Amino acid sequence: MSVAAWTIEGLTARLGVRLAVDDASLAARPGEVVGVLGANGSGKTTLLRAGLGLIRTEAGAIRLGGEPLESLSEARRARLAGYLPQERRVGWNLAALEIAALGAPDLPPARAREVAAGSLARVGLSGFEGRGVLDMSGGERARVLLARLLATRAPLMVADEPAAGLDPDAQFLTLELLRAEAACGAAVVVTLHDLTLAARSCDRLVVLHRGRVVADGAPRQALTPQVLREAFGLAGALVEAQGELVLAARRAS
Repeated sequence: MSVAAWTIEGLTARLGVRLAVDDASLAARPGEVVGVLGANGSGKTTLLRAGLGLIRTEAGAIRLGGEPLESLSEARRARLAGYLPQERRVGWNLAALEIAALGAPDLPPARAREVAAGSLARVGLSGFEGRGVLDMSGGERARVLLARLLATRAPLMVADEPAAGLDPDAQFLTLELLRAEAACGAAVVVTLHDLTLAARSCDRLVVLHRGRVVADGAPRQALTPQVLREAFGLAGALVEAQGELVLAARRAS
């Protein structure tokens, strides 16, 4: 069995005085797409950030590619994991090519720009290389940042709400590109709010509720009626319609 690209065991972290993640564990192996789900405030973003060493933890063990996180230099961490944060704000009106090239700091500048141009083409932004990101729409800017993630070529790609605020076509494109990275051997971890999209796009789902993992498994195993009620306040189930999984649910009374 291959070594997990990312292993989080018993992680506990706080945001101020609030316990945001409580004894949570997660593993992502090469070739799989793992969806991290939960209601707002359930701890999804904190789990990702703490698991990448961006937030101090109170307890737990974290490994990237089998190596303890605390033993890795910043450069080594950057080679092992690429991260697309939920926040899409960009402070400077840099050209799209320059933003995307930031994902490849390990390459000579000319080669980094070549990789960046290829990533922009993959997200449908050929011809936008010289355009400033602040002159773009929000959806275009989101695709530039996705291109930056793809340019990392990292064995672990972590994306926090990569489909948020995008039109349906762009949502599907984003998840297709991340699935393509998994097909090439990367481990991909994404947070999503759309449960149907998550069930269709992810091999495995990890559900958080009040900072704790309450389910971890294939979509139908993870999104049971009990979990839907407990974690999301929904009464319903995943059902199959025309060969695809769909969430049939309503607010629980």
